[in-house]
Amino acid sequence: MKEKKKHTVLVEGPITAAFIADSIQKHSSKTNIGAHDIFLGQVRNDLISGKTVVAIEYSAYSEMAEEKFHAIREAAFAKYNLVCMHIYHSTGMVKAGEICLFVFVSTKHRKDAFDACREITEQIKALAPVWGKEIFEDETYTWKELNNGN
Repeated sequence: MKEKKKHTVLVEGPITAAFIADSIQKHSSKTNIGAHDIFLGQVRNDLISGKTVVAIEYSAYSEMAEEKFHAIREAAFAKYNLVCMHIYHSTGMVKAGEICLFVFVSTKHRKDAFDACREITEQIKALAPVWGKEIFEDETYTWKELNNGN
């Protein structure tokens, strides 16, 4: 199997609806695709110890994170009949309600799209060296456990 071109995954700030829509639109001319599946991770305004989360500040060991995202991508291409895949993860400040993770897979058939998108998302949460600092309304913070299934 030919290795896929490495794409930069980490993006500064939130992932916008316009960016997501543009990504979808770009695939409308690809007639060998029969299914897409998308996962959008959004920052929640959780209540923790009586304080509300207003944002998460994401940081990453960029070089290692990009390599890990690439490995996750390659494993998914090897396991599933994917036509196309895009992964984007925010770094920096992302406010509650904004998108911080965008996983977009395209396949010939829906089962591969569903299965691949779920597995890729779970692999990212379990393996990617990305950390989040939950910022509260009083500007205090706590480090988020990103690999806990949430």
